[in-house]
Amino acid sequence: MDAAIQKKVDSWLKGNYDQATKDEIGRMQRENPTELTESFYKNLEFGTGGLRGIMGVGTNRMNKYTVGMATQGYANYLKRSFPNQEVKVAIAHDSRNNSRFFAETTANIFAANGIKVFLFQSLRPTPELSFTIRTLHCQGGVVCTASHNPKEYNGYKAYWNDGGQLVPPHDTNVIKEVEKINSVDEVKWSGSEANISMIGKEMDEAYISMVRGLSVYPEIIEKQHNLRIVYTPIHGTGIKLVPEVLQRFGFSNVHVVDEQAQPDGNFPTVIYPNPEESEAMSIGLKKAKLIDADILLGTDPDADRVGIGIKDRKGEWILMNGNQTAVLAFNYMIEARKAKGIAGANDFVVKTIVTTDLIDEIARRNSVKCYNVLTGFKWIAELIKEKEATENYVIGGEESYGLMIGSSLRDKDAVSAVALLCEMAAYEKDKGRSLFDKLIELYVQYGHYKESLISITKKGMNGQKEIADMMDAYRKSPPATINGSPVVQLLDYELNTGKNLQTGEAWTILLPQSNVLQFVLADGSKISARPSGTEPKIKFYFSVHGSLKDADGFDKAQAELAARIDGIIKDMKLK
Repeated sequence: MDAAIQKKVDSWLKGNYDQATKDEIGRMQRENPTELTESFYKNLEFGTGGLRGIMGVGTNRMNKYTVGMATQGYANYLKRSFPNQEVKVAIAHDSRNNSRFFAETTANIFAANGIKVFLFQSLRPTPELSFTIRTLHCQGGVVCTASHNPKEYNGYKAYWNDGGQLVPPHDTNVIKEVEKINSVDEVKWSGSEANISMIGKEMDEAYISMVRGLSVYPEIIEKQHNLRIVYTPIHGTGIKLVPEVLQRFGFSNVHVVDEQAQPDGNFPTVIYPNPEESEAMSIGLKKAKLIDADILLGTDPDADRVGIGIKDRKGEWILMNGNQTAVLAFNYMIEARKAKGIAGANDFVVKTIVTTDLIDEIARRNSVKCYNVLTGFKWIAELIKEKEATENYVIGGEESYGLMIGSSLRDKDAVSAVALLCEMAAYEKDKGRSLFDKLIELYVQYGHYKESLISITKKGMNGQKEIADMMDAYRKSPPATINGSPVVQLLDYELNTGKNLQTGEAWTILLPQSNVLQFVLADGSKISARPSGTEPKIKFYFSVHGSLKDADGFDKAQAELAARIDGIIKDMKLK
């Protein structure tokens, strides 16, 4: 074993770690040296979003000690940032194994550092935490969740006083404070438990009331209250609030998927508890077909992502992708607010740079400002903070199944998204058509866009390096053509530069640095490459578009766009 890794292992065997931890290290030494190396070869990074990793023993794993050291560093930064005032934090957790334990550990450490803690009595959706931070005027917050990752993972997302996740300079400053904690002996593990207050039902009521206020057409819901809705929480926190919210909206025909209703960190019915995955939605889809539902919805374990299933023009069930869902939601909020007479001249919407440009086109033609930000809702939250004195935020979203409606919280919110998507379905049904019909109408009106995504995982110690080498090669030697179309622009968000590869013209990209590259082709296609900040994977996003004369031509046009994406993937040797 590498000497540096062995030194870390020895420090855990000799240090103030519990006996069960030391016994597990001993087992790995005897039975699985490779696992031991993976567990200790690096420290689990406290990145800009917090921690995320496989649960287990070691410096590169999610456990009491890595969570404890991260919390001590974050506590130190909060106290330094808000001197001479009572510092308050809110803490929530999802249904994952150990999430409650990590949340309580976090609460005890904050309390021992003299920080006032509001800890939810039981599991709650991540968006409710964001709402709580703002409602209780906290300076920070933490939710223990690994979102949609497999059951082996857990995580720790840190928030700031606006209810959004950490952004510069706080993200890097917290990281520095965490890195200063060199030993578990520096962690204040307990004491001053009186600083912890339990919260629950009252906050639920405040949150539900806020979501209820987002409804644009309550009178339509009253007429279509019998809309047949199937909902699955995929063993997560959505069960706490989504059925109740739908009832409060006025929907009376909601069917929860029984097999996935119980919160369970083992996620027994799925491999990936992610509504982006068709496998995770398959049981719900079966139920939707059985009762001839109007709409199917699913949320991930911490209820910040939403997946949607609807029937196409042939009456066959399909699962919408995140871009399609976002297009419908953005258009509804823009269109409905205008029809109701509540749209303002200063309204704006926000999307991420890898989300469909169809949203930009819809906003432009409706004279609504559309801003583009980096991937992650923390950047949407930051833009709202920057603009809230002069402009009115309406909706934000990203292609990875995330929406945030209204500015009462500052993170993606699948609970309110489910309610609004059901309202949208009711609105279209009242007109005698489906959400799929509406989507095709938008393609005819604004342009036919199609997006796709490939995620490539590089596991093990060399995974991150392989991904870095891939990005470096694209930067140094960008392709001249892709799928027969010249590359006309290279947008490098890490260098904050855009360049016309044909004329040599260059310009500055006015966004924070991020390791993202985009290739814009002469035919309007766009390819984005973005390494994950939390996992050893790189994502490639593909967007192509054309025109659609009428609904009857949809299938043929869709096939042509799909073939163009396949050509791009093949030419870039990504499959």
